[in-house]
Amino acid sequence: MLEALEVGGQCLPPYAHRFAPKKFTQPQLFACLVLKEFEKKDYRGVWQLLLDCPDLRDAIGLKAVPHYTTLQKASRRLLGLEHVRKLLARTVARIHGRRKNVPHAAADSTGFDARHASRYFVWRRDNDPRKGEKRPKKKHGYKHYGKLMIVVCCLSHAVLAAVASGGPAPDVHQLGGVLAELPPGVKVGHMVLDAGFDSGHNHRLLREEHGIRSTIPPEYGRPPKDPAALPPDKYRRMMKRRFKDGKRPTVYRKRVQVETVNSMLKRNLGSALRGRAHHSRRRDMLLRVLTHNIMLALSWVFYRAELTPFPAPVSVPNSLWKLAASPFQF
Repeated sequence: MLEALEVGGQCLPPYAHRFAPKKFTQPQLFACLVLKEFEKKDYRGVWQLLLDCPDLRDAIGLKAVPHYTTLQKASRRLLGLEHVRKLLARTVARIHGRRKNVPHAAADSTGFDARHASRYFVWRRDNDPRKGEKRPKKKHGYKHYGKLMIVVCCLSHAVLAAVASGGPAPDVHQLGGVLAELPPGVKVGHMVLDAGFDSGHNHRLLREEHGIRSTIPPEYGRPPKDPAALPPDKYRRMMKRRFKDGKRPTVYRKRVQVETVNSMLKRNLGSALRGRAHHSRRRDMLLRVLTHNIMLALSWVFYRAELTPFPAPVSVPNSLWKLAASPFQF
């Protein structure tokens, strides 16, 4: 919470308006939202958690507990695109420090469930044989879900840019939107993407407009009749030669890092969204990205045991061990 409070203090004004009640500052409310996402709770859940834990309130200087409706309204105000850009750029700066160059980056999208019911439960519910043999079986198709497109640093697993939308939708047309969200001070040298982004337009967008080398396997679309035929676009022809005979270049192995980040987001912070409306789901996904970066900025706390060895054990006399084990020591 302290890291979220500090990040919010550097990017957010103390109050939204000069006539605000001034009970809570905006950085304090942002820290409460990050706590909500970290603990996998809804607004009522984090409100009850703050009521039960005065130490959490004292850590960020809260004199009173904000109501859950206050937190919900704060999320609509603080998780707008302008604030999210500043907060995301600040978290990336805290992870990378003075380093501005990102040698290798990867981009991909992932989907978050719109409800907490498992897919297996939904499939069994729609295909239950006990409801009658004459009942036709249903095939559970695609439903609307939250789609998150991210660009990550392959070295630090930090999310450099994120775009939240609704799915299902193809990735090939959404690369330009997520590239526009990159922080202005970050320079990416090489970007690795999967075949879902394969197009001559995306190659030119990366190489000619943003100055980023691109590696995308040329496998999008219907395969040609002649496997040895080269694509008409010059960049896709280059990729065809590099991915010749099913062999993939060494740099393409770094693409798995974006899958690792997607797994980290779902394992650590949950794979289902709590929002019911489209815009609330978008805010939940962006808050999840910010929480992930804040957790990375605090990673030294979780690994400090490797840096600080435990003290040597102290020898205790046998008389003290007998006294501690005696049931009549009082």
